[in-house]
Amino acid sequence: MKNPTYQRMRRSDANNPRINGVAGILFAIFLAIATFGAVIMGLEGIDVWVIIAFTLVSTLIGLYLMFALKIADQWEKAVVLRFGKFRGLVGPGLFWIIPIVDTIPEWIDHRVMVTPFSAEKTLTKDTVPVDVDAVLFWMVWDAEKAALEVEDYKMAIAWAAQTALREVIGQMDLADILVGRAKMDADLQKIIDERTTPWGVTVQSVEIRDIVIPQELEDTMSRQAQAERERQARVILGESEKQIADSFSEASKAYADNPTALHLRAMNMLFEGLKEKGAMVIVPSTAVDTMNLGGLSGMVSLAKTSEINE
Repeated sequence: MKNPTYQRMRRSDANNPRINGVAGILFAIFLAIATFGAVIMGLEGIDVWVIIAFTLVSTLIGLYLMFALKIADQWEKAVVLRFGKFRGLVGPGLFWIIPIVDTIPEWIDHRVMVTPFSAEKTLTKDTVPVDVDAVLFWMVWDAEKAALEVEDYKMAIAWAAQTALREVIGQMDLADILVGRAKMDADLQKIIDERTTPWGVTVQSVEIRDIVIPQELEDTMSRQAQAERERQARVILGESEKQIADSFSEASKAYADNPTALHLRAMNMLFEGLKEKGAMVIVPSTAVDTMNLGGLSGMVSLAKTSEINE
């Protein structure tokens, strides 16, 4: 998991002397002084050895200022070693070191850092391979430990996070992983923080970004969800039919000993049907006398005539 990003972020005094603008300007000034001074002294006929000495001293002063003057940004500290021994933390702001004697192997950033990590084809507790992507938010709280206790704390954090993720996945079933992201985040934060605290690093939070399962299993789970929804729909439909049947049963008890009410209900239903335009209702001939449908038909016709006149 060798990420080039981490290597670019790792700045050492040997590979990157980190010459700032102020030091560069001072070096340019002393170099210009050495050049113009040598020219002027040459025109005045001063001894050549004096000119060489002046030029050499001016150049050395410029080089000293260029490599001795350092500036640390507000969010970082420089780890200074003197003859290989830890001298202290310096920054933020302007500070001086002794070139060759002092070295700065590490510039520690104290801002919250973001490290993406993943676990590919990791088996869950119920032996299902999953791909999980996550993001780790962390920061250095002790720059001395981060520089001295671990070779490359950024790489170590990335490896610790990936190992912890695989460990957590292996202890959970697939169903728990899919519905329990908050618990996974908390478990991962606790495990990673325990591992990185000795390095002077604290974990702010861990967030699971994506969980990818095999396509075949995804199709199976989709069919299972559809079947479950269909089952619930059928259960709801059955409960509705049962409630309707109970209502009809209660209504039948009201009409059982009251034929007049039953006739009125039937006439009302027939009337509602005849009101619809183009509706045709076929009833037995015996119902005309029994339910007085002749009078009802006249009322319907009268109602339609009134609607047309309006």
